[in-house]
Amino acid sequence: MLQRVTAVLLTVSLASYPVLAADETAPNHRPVKKVADLRIAVGAEGTLPLYASADWSNPLPDITRAVIVLHGRLRNADVYFRSARTAQAAAGEVGKTTIMIVPQFLAAIDVDAHHLAADTLRWTLEGWEGGDPAVGPAPASSFDALDAILERLADQHLFPNLRQVVVAGHSGGGQVVQRYAIAAKGEIALTRRGVIVRYVVANPSSYAYFGAERPEPSIAASCPGYDDWKYGMEARPPYLAGPTVASLEQAYVARQVIYLLGTRDTNPDHPALDKSCMAEAQGPYRYARGHAYVATMRASNAGMPNHRLWDVQGVGHDGGKMLTSPCGLKALFDLPGCKAGK
Repeated sequence: MLQRVTAVLLTVSLASYPVLAADETAPNHRPVKKVADLRIAVGAEGTLPLYASADWSNPLPDITRAVIVLHGRLRNADVYFRSARTAQAAAGEVGKTTIMIVPQFLAAIDVDAHHLAADTLRWTLEGWEGGDPAVGPAPASSFDALDAILERLADQHLFPNLRQVVVAGHSGGGQVVQRYAIAAKGEIALTRRGVIVRYVVANPSSYAYFGAERPEPSIAASCPGYDDWKYGMEARPPYLAGPTVASLEQAYVARQVIYLLGTRDTNPDHPALDKSCMAEAQGPYRYARGHAYVATMRASNAGMPNHRLWDVQGVGHDGGKMLTSPCGLKALFDLPGCKAGK
């Protein structure tokens, strides 16, 4: 049995390596090659494309878990959906009662290139990563879009036996998940039903700090705006503008969050690494930035017992290998085999 599982995991990693590794080095200013086939309404004026592994327009009484996987900066949701389905297959029996959902946050160039409907939401090339309002047709945040998905999952008619929801993202998608977990209004209806919601943050370029301290204080001191959103709590977007910083931090610490960090994601010159002074104030590369952020948060929040940091040994900046590693599969599906957790 162990040999079979190991073989499946190896196949998963090899199958997803070429496309997801390429995603981290290619430019993000070209239109996407493919647009997801499904749509969900976000508010009254906008729709979001997405993929789903089951027809969620009809009741799904067999589904007990939903896993939402967010794409990286290339907005190539089709690639991430294939990876998500492969991970689902590797989960065995658990995967059979799981629905995999991959939303797609498009830019204006994508909408124009594919002649999409006028109500298709579109953001700036990177604005969706921090929850900025869309540039059209309505100023909906990418966080509003995630709210709409979670609210759909909270529909007891469609998902009468749902028990857990996992919101996961790697790289640019990891940036979205980390920031969304700070407010996450869409989880309210789920938690009222007793559904457990978990956030999985894998190898993002940066994090949103709640205080002014940074791992590299000399860089922060010479960096105007280092504490502005999406790196800090100043100048927050409308989605997070109401609550106090203290209440946002309290809510974030109370949520279940797993940080997945590849031990080989240590290249300070990686082409997709955020090299702004705001990001460099957080550390030289992703692995260091993740450990520094968690250490800072634990020092000021009684160890953050609801948050866990798991090193993914021998993996660099590769979404497929991160999410289909033993720790990735544990984070998504609660499978055994992750020995790097703490």
